[in-house]
Amino acid sequence: MALRVLPSLSLAVTEDSVRKRKRVVMFVPGLIAFGVYRLAKSLVPLADPLALLTVSGLVAALTAILAYRVGRSASWPLIAREDGGRLLSWLAGWIGVVYGIQLSLLVLTLLWLMDYDYLQHPDGPAMMAFIISCTTVARDAFEIGHVRKLSVLGRPFLTFPDGGPLRALLQSRAAQLGPWVGSGLAAGGVATLGGLAMADGQAAALVQLLGVTILGGGLALCAYFDGLHPSVSWIETLRRTAPAELLKYWWWPGMTFASTYYLVAMGVLLFVGRQPTIATGPAFVAGALVAAMMALYGYYLGHRRQVEDEQAPQLSEDLLRCPFVMGILGKTAGATDGAAGELALGKTGSKR
Repeated sequence: MALRVLPSLSLAVTEDSVRKRKRVVMFVPGLIAFGVYRLAKSLVPLADPLALLTVSGLVAALTAILAYRVGRSASWPLIAREDGGRLLSWLAGWIGVVYGIQLSLLVLTLLWLMDYDYLQHPDGPAMMAFIISCTTVARDAFEIGHVRKLSVLGRPFLTFPDGGPLRALLQSRAAQLGPWVGSGLAAGGVATLGGLAMADGQAAALVQLLGVTILGGGLALCAYFDGLHPSVSWIETLRRTAPAELLKYWWWPGMTFASTYYLVAMGVLLFVGRQPTIATGPAFVAGALVAAMMALYGYYLGHRRQVEDEQAPQLSEDLLRCPFVMGILGKTAGATDGAAGELALGKTGSKR
């Protein structure tokens, strides 16, 4: 999420030259993944969910390492010397294996909601899950490699998307995060109870998904404001923001990522747990965890945005343009000086 939300990272990976290379980096692994899938199909029982997820995760790990090298634009010896085994292990394990498996589950769940059940018709969904996970992993690993390359060349990045800043936040602001996480656990669980009114399993799952998406996205947005301006009430910040902008950014990244994570949780229940439908109890737990995670991530992103504002005030106005924060920070109604006034970054960036 940091790559998509924080301005310094977002701008770095969306420059025109980077986009052109990124298209190639995504296209080539997609073609290779198709060939690997056809080969693996004859060697491994990919109709079994665990086998499919295992192979998908391993291929995604290799894809992540290779795409990172392309983004890094350096030789392996230099990467090993400057980046170290810890970063590469994290890249292969988290961006590769874990992320690749999550993406495969996401694809399988979406197809299940459209009555294209992998367990009944394994070939098509398995192939799509395989290819889409590889291309998406390649994109993110390439972007991380590019950010690392710019960092080595001297371009400062106060937040590197390896989870380190998030762990530091958990240690330093546990008291502030507790209420948000608790609210997420309660709201996310309650959001899934709407499925009780539906007799059909897929219809119930859609209602559960909608509830978690709306509440999880809303919590992420509110927590973002709290992390961005901890000295100002997030309710006051919310009140000062134009309703159209709130709706727009409630959808991205709030509702978008909330729905993504809940779909992955549904995939775990359906294909790893082999549940025929999403039962109320497991759905309640999954919704609670997803909403809590969204609240945590929202606060974290707001906090990192505050850190970038305070420690890097020399950033240009162009660097502050980001799909998530530009409208919120640039169109806050009635923003004045102080913490609330900083929301109008679209108008004050030139003064920095």
